[in-house]
Amino acid sequence: QVQLIESGGGLVQAGDSLRLSCAASGRTFGGSGMGWFRQTPGKEREFVARINWSGGSTYYADFVKGRFTISRDNAKNTVYLQMNSLKPEDTAVYYCAADLTVRIGSIAIATMTSKKSYNSWGQGTQVTVSS
Repeated sequence: QVQLIESGGGLVQAGDSLRLSCAASGRTFGGSGMGWFRQTPGKEREFVARINWSGGSTYYADFVKGRFTISRDNAKNTVYLQMNSLKPEDTAVYYCAADLTVRIGSIAIATMTSKKSYNSWGQGTQVTVSS
């Protein structure tokens, strides 16, 4: 298993930027796909972004393309989510998640974006964007 701890959330104004960090412990981090999800009260947790084990492949939800960037530093066991041009609708609790399944070749979009593909989750960090 991988233990995940998110940080970097906070209260910002529309148009501002934030960088979320997710520190991982466990020897399997370097081989794991990593994802960010978000959730608001009363709604399902939704996919935001995913990065493969090497950092060479990323995938984003349409509503964050061009604004958010996911990256990772395997030497530091950390994955990041750089969020620019934040909007009030980005307000949510953001969760980091690890996909510990060994996946060979191309990964289906449905697999990358499904909560069921992720085995370990952090506790979440609140992001609030005021208008």
